[in-house]
Amino acid sequence: MTILLTGGDGYLGWPTALRIASRTDDRVVLVDNFARREWVENVGSRSATPVAPISERLDAAEEVLGITNLSFVEGDLADKEFTDELLGIHEPEVIVHAAAQPSAPYSQINGERANYTQHNNMQATRNLLWGLEEQDLTDTHFIETTTTGVYGAPEFPIPEGGATMENQGEADAVPFPAMAGSWYHLTKSHDAANMRLAHQQFDIPISDVRTSIIYGAGTDETQADDRLATRFDFDYYFGVVAHRFAAQAVAGYPMTVYGKGEQRKPFGSLEDAVEGLARLALMDPAERESGHTVYNQVTRPISIVEVAETIADVAGEFGYDVAVEHFENPRDEDETHEMEIENDRYLDLIDEQRVTFEEGMRETIGTISEYEEIITAHEDRFLPGVLED
Repeated sequence: MTILLTGGDGYLGWPTALRIASRTDDRVVLVDNFARREWVENVGSRSATPVAPISERLDAAEEVLGITNLSFVEGDLADKEFTDELLGIHEPEVIVHAAAQPSAPYSQINGERANYTQHNNMQATRNLLWGLEEQDLTDTHFIETTTTGVYGAPEFPIPEGGATMENQGEADAVPFPAMAGSWYHLTKSHDAANMRLAHQQFDIPISDVRTSIIYGAGTDETQADDRLATRFDFDYYFGVVAHRFAAQAVAGYPMTVYGKGEQRKPFGSLEDAVEGLARLALMDPAERESGHTVYNQVTRPISIVEVAETIADVAGEFGYDVAVEHFENPRDEDETHEMEIENDRYLDLIDEQRVTFEEGMRETIGTISEYEEIITAHEDRFLPGVLED
């Protein structure tokens, strides 16, 4: 069997590839165009943890972890000719699609970047889905990491997938409406709709994994050797809020809470996210849910204030004296939103939460404290700024 993992050079893709490859003798083929490295450089930042070239990563996987079934292909999935050739050569039985421009703030900078984000993300997914249909590979299990951001911030509990709509005394199950709040998040809303359509028209088995805010500097596999480290972005554009706060703590920079910070956001650890994707990728077809399945990849919602205060407490254990300060919110959002989100299907998939938020922040600060000089040198990237084209 061949498993194709897109975005294999990325923060989530790389540790997922290591987890999958360590549990199977099947071939695991990674594909990436290294665009994430370019985007972060473009905003004047870099990963706190040094990211080795892919050749060194693969060598270390074999030398340190004994993984011999990983291979890598460089290419752009937005190019249909490349995607068709990739699928035709490798004929994967499973695709884990984790490749995307993942930053909402980056997609909001200007029209050029909004257009790029939407073209890049949606074109890649369409190319993969249509490629499976056109090359008679419709039995391939297609797993994509979308985002819980497709739900927006409704006042009612968010279901794990669809919703029930009632009108004039009649009711029916319908896809959850696209309520995304950024040009990036809307790409994942469109991907979700396109995957549903591909299942209806082509009968491709689909797992739509709606990823929350993922935290953590690594997994057991990536921490086994410096060359295996996954990236850790901490800037305003590519650093998720927990990572940005952790980096601010290490740099001695006040943690910047936008607005009241009482709004709750969905969170999950890198370890839990990797485990869920690995289990889906390696699941026996007879055991997985058939058809089209949505997983809310969340362990629990956490308020931004709680995130900041937890990180401040944990940073204190490492000798950092951290202040929490509130700034005017540059985003249009409800600063007191009580996020309620169903996640039973996802928790059943991973059996139980492996890493709590506090544990994840302790591991994170312990790791990035070794790279304090890198973070401090780029502390001007914690806040939004004007970028040169």
